[in-house]
Amino acid sequence: MHPESADQRRRFAEEARAERPDLATLCLLVGAQGEPSLGEAGLDAAEEELDRLAGLLPHGLSGPRAWAAALAELLGSRCGFHGGPADYARLESSLLPAVLRRRRGLPILLCVVWIEVARRAGGRVYGVALPGHFVVGFGDPGGPGERVLADPFAAGRLLTGAEADALLAGAAGPGGAAPRSPAFTPAGPLDIVQRVVNNVRAWAAARPEQGDVALWAVELALLLPAHPARLRYDRAQLLVRRGDFLRGAAELDEYARVVAPVEPSTAEAIRRRARAARARLN
Repeated sequence: MHPESADQRRRFAEEARAERPDLATLCLLVGAQGEPSLGEAGLDAAEEELDRLAGLLPHGLSGPRAWAAALAELLGSRCGFHGGPADYARLESSLLPAVLRRRRGLPILLCVVWIEVARRAGGRVYGVALPGHFVVGFGDPGGPGERVLADPFAAGRLLTGAEADALLAGAAGPGGAAPRSPAFTPAGPLDIVQRVVNNVRAWAAARPEQGDVALWAVELALLLPAHPARLRYDRAQLLVRRGDFLRGAAELDEYARVVAPVEPSTAEAIRRRARAARARLN
């Protein structure tokens, strides 16, 4: 691994464990793994662009609807941030520096742009994970005041109450109780970053030739404070496929140690795979 990439991963791990993780920093460091040529200058330029955009918002905004309208006019209309079906097929759509350049991306990355631009200007905005989609909310999510949901993927279109209710009903399922409010509990920075990394993993999983991308994505996921033990198995499989049999076998053994107390037969099967991987060294 290049020393700069190793340093960026160390910073990612430190930021993820900070008392108040910074969403922009984490997403930019994910982007740096996908675009190694960025370097520190590229990361600084992306931060500066977020600052520049925040400086273009009008002063004195008051109320959720005013903030949503101002961001839609600036980011959606003037700057052209939006998304479309073709963006789901591009890795760049999950990399914040590329999204800031292209002004196109997946819903969650466009929401990151909105959140970070609004936050820098003093706005109260948060991410909302709807079923199969990601939007931004304005206003106090737990208070009695007005709450507004906007869709940056659609250039900032406001969701009507009926649309929000329909999405909430879908979240509850047939016969289920809908959540208490169209403004869900806000998604925290680590929730958002985990989804971003999972999107990268899903993109790479559909493209077997993208093993390098799959590996760095699973390794970032392992650096997040809360992650499923299964990720170790996924990393081991990727290492073995790349021909890194020794490290892959060691990872398999570690995963077997974790699952042995609850699934001893599964653990033994994994140990056999580890032995088979080591045997391929000969």
